[in-house]
Amino acid sequence: MKAEYCSTRNHITVWHDRALPSGPEQIGLWTVLRGSLLPILVWSAIACAAYVVYNPLAGMVLGRIFALFFCLGFGLRRRAGHSVRCSMQGAVGGLFDKSMAGF
Repeated sequence: MKAEYCSTRNHITVWHDRALPSGPEQIGLWTVLRGSLLPILVWSAIACAAYVVYNPLAGMVLGRIFALFFCLGFGLRRRAGHSVRCSMQGAVGGLFDKSMAGF
């Protein structure tokens, strides 16, 4: 994949699209995180509730599931020929995008 097409709006979508630029241009990790702010808050609240209601192990299990899916998304993007930066940002954005599909 060409470097100019990596890390663009074309390849990285996040749950809150208004945070992204209007056209295909380079975006940074902070833009991806800002676009994923609502899913981050929702899943943080769920993890905290699981920690308080059940026990600390439930919150850790949720964190490990997220880490596993992040590694999976990162690895799949690297195998597809994306750069490390694009793979990382795509894994973060994709993880929160797909995890909020049920809401």
